[in-house]
Amino acid sequence: MVVVTGREPDSRRPDGAMSSSDAEDDFLEPATPTATQAGHALPLLPQEFPEVVPLNIGGAHFTTRLSTLRRYEDTMLAAMFSGRHYIPTDAEGRYFIDRDGTHFGDVLNFLRSGDLPPRERVRAVYKEAQYYAIGPLLEQLENMQPLKGEKVRQAFLGLMPYYKDHLERIVEIARLRAVQRKARFAKLKVCVFKEEMPITPYECPLLNSLRFERSESDGQLFEHHCEVDVSFGPWEAVADVYDLLHCLVTDLSAQGLTVDHQCIGVCDKHLINHYYCKRPIYEFKITWWLSSAYHVESNQLCCESFYSFFLELKISWELSEPCTSGWSGDIIFLFWVAC
Repeated sequence: MVVVTGREPDSRRPDGAMSSSDAEDDFLEPATPTATQAGHALPLLPQEFPEVVPLNIGGAHFTTRLSTLRRYEDTMLAAMFSGRHYIPTDAEGRYFIDRDGTHFGDVLNFLRSGDLPPRERVRAVYKEAQYYAIGPLLEQLENMQPLKGEKVRQAFLGLMPYYKDHLERIVEIARLRAVQRKARFAKLKVCVFKEEMPITPYECPLLNSLRFERSESDGQLFEHHCEVDVSFGPWEAVADVYDLLHCLVTDLSAQGLTVDHQCIGVCDKHLINHYYCKRPIYEFKITWWLSSAYHVESNQLCCESFYSFFLELKISWELSEPCTSGWSGDIIFLFWVAC
C-alpha cells in the first residue's frame, strides 16, 4: 500500500544544511508582474478602438471615424490604430499623439474626401504627410505649387553640386565680416557666369550649342579664378544668370537674412591674345539685424515725436495769432498722413 500525504518530503540534509538546488530556488528572481500585480493596469495587446475616435494631437482636439484613420494601409496612422500598438489617452479619454496639430485637420480632410489644402499651407501639410507617411497625399502635394516649382528649381540647381556649399560660404563670410566690423551688414563679391569660357564676337556665329567646344590645351589657357569671394558656374541649361541670382536670394532670405545685390562690373582679366574674362561680378549685401518691424516702430516713434512738436507749435500759434490756426492744422494733418 502506498500512502500519499500532502506534505512534500524534506530535502534538507540531516545536519540542517540546504542542498544546492534549494539555494538556487531561494535566489530566483521574482517573476515579471502581471497587469493586476502592478500598481496600475498595463495595456494589453491588441488594443481595441471605438468606431468614432476622439483625438488629441498636441492639444488640438479632433474626432473622426476609425475607418478614416485606416483608409490607407501603408501609413503611420493606419499602423497606430491597427491595434498592434498602444496609444496613450489623456484625462478625457482622447487618444494622444505628441505632434503639433495645427495642420492635422488638412490631413484628416484628405483622408475623408481627398480634399487638398490651399497653396499657402501646402509646404506645412507636406511635412505632416511625411511624418504620417501618407503616400497618396505626398504625391498630390508634389504636383501643386509651390512644391512643383521647387522640383524644377532643384533640377536646375542639381547641375551645380557645389551650390549648397557655396551658399553656406556666402553666409559664413558675411557673418565673419559683420562681426569683425561690428556692423549689422556685410558685403561680398560673387561671380555668376553661365559659359565655361569667354566668347568673342567672332565666335558667336559658330555657336550651335549651350557650350563652345575648344581643345583641351586651349581650354587650359582660359582657366583662372576671378578675384571674388564665391563663384557659381558654369552650367548647361536654358536658365540664365538671373535665374541663379534669384535662387541665391530666395535661399538666403529663407534663412532670415535680408539680401540686396547689384552688378558692379565684369572681370577684366586678360587671358590670351584678344580674350578677356568678362564674367559678371555682383556685390551682395547681407543684413543680419534691424528687421522691418524695427523700421516700422522707429518710423512711428519719429512721427509721434514730430507730431507732438507741431502740436505744441500749433497751440503757440493759436495763442499768438488766432487767424493762423486753420493752415497750421492743415500742415500737421499733411505731415501725419506722410508718416
